[in-house]
Amino acid sequence: MNTNDDKIQWHPAFDAALQIELEDEAEYLEFEPEHLLSKKPMQIDVLVKNEKKVKIRKNIGRIFRQHNIIEYKSPEDHLNIDDFYKVYGYTCIYKTEVEKVNQIPAEELTITFVCYHYPRQMLRNLQNERNINVKNIENGIYYLYGDAIPIQLIIVPELSIENNYWLNKLRNNLKSGGEIKLFMEQYEKNRDSKLFQALADTVMRANWKEVEEEGNMSDVIKEIFADQFHKCEAEARAQGEAEGRAKGEAEGRVSKMIEQIMKKYKKGCSVAETADMLEENPSVIEQIYDILRQNAPDYDVQKIYQSLLEKNTQDSLT
Repeated sequence: MNTNDDKIQWHPAFDAALQIELEDEAEYLEFEPEHLLSKKPMQIDVLVKNEKKVKIRKNIGRIFRQHNIIEYKSPEDHLNIDDFYKVYGYTCIYKTEVEKVNQIPAEELTITFVCYHYPRQMLRNLQNERNINVKNIENGIYYLYGDAIPIQLIIVPELSIENNYWLNKLRNNLKSGGEIKLFMEQYEKNRDSKLFQALADTVMRANWKEVEEEGNMSDVIKEIFADQFHKCEAEARAQGEAEGRAKGEAEGRVSKMIEQIMKKYKKGCSVAETADMLEENPSVIEQIYDILRQNAPDYDVQKIYQSLLEKNTQDSLT
């Protein structure tokens, strides 16, 4: 899907999508992307604080308490049992990184896993090892029961378009036509928002081939993604120029060979003799000799080259 050589930065876009989904209640929440757990290189993907302990109504936030740890996996990644224990461990460390003992009560913690593939093996392991069971609450949202800390699992492609449009579109497999077109139209309505810009930039880059296939992109979209358009155009021009140079070099080599063969032909050398002297394939020499006989006495290198090209094209079609 991705035609850009740069690695897609999914996490900033996920942070943007998360804030967009929870924007109606954003005044109660504090978002800290890549929250550092300690001075060591450990960090939580997103920490969402709900200091006022407001009951969140948005479906992906109903489970939230005061401190909410979120782990996000990009489309290519899969969630496994080690990821579960890593995030669970980070959550426990986060609880302890405070000034007072039990300053963050366990009942004020939640864990959210966001991914694109249903982690069947991980859930099987949790059921067998810790008697943790999963229940589908609504489209794309699953609660894990059996642990002291509330845990939910969000499967991005399964989310309802009606309830979680923007998070659902944070994918690299959008389809050209209706899906891409509607995304562009919805984005244009929110294009002044930096959150929507961050989300759209990643979605467009991840689905660039489909975006180009859309064909009838508005001037607004082209303006927004001008850098990407210019880069693609520059790459196309560079490729065209390289192909042109290669073609010119090939023509030059063939023309030079024709000149050499023509000199041998005029001197009365046989096909075998010419092939031996020039170290060329006798069948190639024979083809050029035939063309020379047909065009005699007009021995024009360009005409002979064109005749040879046409003959080879016809042979490849038959």
